Amino acid sequence: MSVSWRHLPKPARAVAEATEGAVAAARARDLPAFEASAAALAALESEHVALVLGTVTRLLLEDLHPGGLAVDDVRALVGRCAREAAGWFPAVDADVLVMLVAGALGVYQPEAEAFPLQADGVARHAVVLVADLLAVSGHPLDACLSAAFADIAVVQTSDTP
Repeated sequence: MSVSWRHLPKPARAVAEATEGAVAAARARDLPAFEASAAALAALESEHVALVLGTVTRLLLEDLHPGGLAVDDVRALVGRCAREAAGWFPAVDADVLVMLVAGALGVYQPEAEAFPLQADGVARHAVVLVADLLAVSGHPLDACLSAAFADIAVVQTSDTP
């Protein structure tokens, strides 16, 4: 893709930049840097953060599982992600990871009142999930962010009357 997210308006760039910092900290297993970066990400507009991280997650899942995900695939993915994160991020919650995978795939749309986590918990878990999927796929985050913003633009353009 020739279009980079770095030329997008400031709110979109802020989400991407905060995501970069949080994913880098997660990949380095640096809990203090991760907590600070995830808090900065969670302080941004929660709908924007959810849309970007959810789209990155969906694109990575579609790439890794082109035929779709079965229950066993989700179980293996969440189990691997939770085990890998537990050594440096003891607050990891496999149930939240499952909800994020389901949400990214559009099969779970939580009601704001019913969702058990605040924005910072969602941001932390989504970053852990994205970092895991990046490690497995070998894709660079920058390319995934650019693809996610391009996908979001297509959806928003097609939804506009």
